Amino acid sequence: MTQEQLLAMIVQKEERAYTHMYNMYSKSLFAVISNMIKDKEEAEDVLQESFVKIWKNIDSYTESKGRFYTWILNVTRNTAIDKLRSKGFNNSKKNLPSDNFVHLLEDSSRMTYRIDAIGLRDFVKKLKPKCIEIINLLFFKGYTQQEASDELGIPLGTVKTQNRNCINDLRNFLQV
Repeated sequence: MTQEQLLAMIVQKEERAYTHMYNMYSKSLFAVISNMIKDKEEAEDVLQESFVKIWKNIDSYTESKGRFYTWILNVTRNTAIDKLRSKGFNNSKKNLPSDNFVHLLEDSSRMTYRIDAIGLRDFVKKLKPKCIEIINLLFFKGYTQQEASDELGIPLGTVKTQNRNCINDLRNFLQV
């Protein structure tokens, strides 16, 4: 099934399209979510919520503005960021048991695999060090541009400009 056929089926709300879309994209989207949300169950919830948003909001996707995968990646990343910023999520993480931290340390060795699951690590490594830092903060850690500005100690406008330039560089690497 081509992406165009899948999109047509999603727009028509054919049930099998949801399953097909999930099978095509769930692993790579889960890798992005897992990089931001360490708790596996929470990450799975965000993945499911993302697919529901994609399904319900397919009419807001415009092919002329970008690829379908880029759009669903943004929907997913924004859903994960919303989860991270939610009051309920933050309150639930205030008093974690110590065994949870051991689990996080054990999982850190698999973090590289999660990022590689969508195949971006090699391309990001080719960028300038400042780009690597900005993309890491904005896309992999879920920082806002203002938070990245504060973290890096540079003006917000500079972060926005560098982010745009870095994304363009990344696009050029991906088109080769």
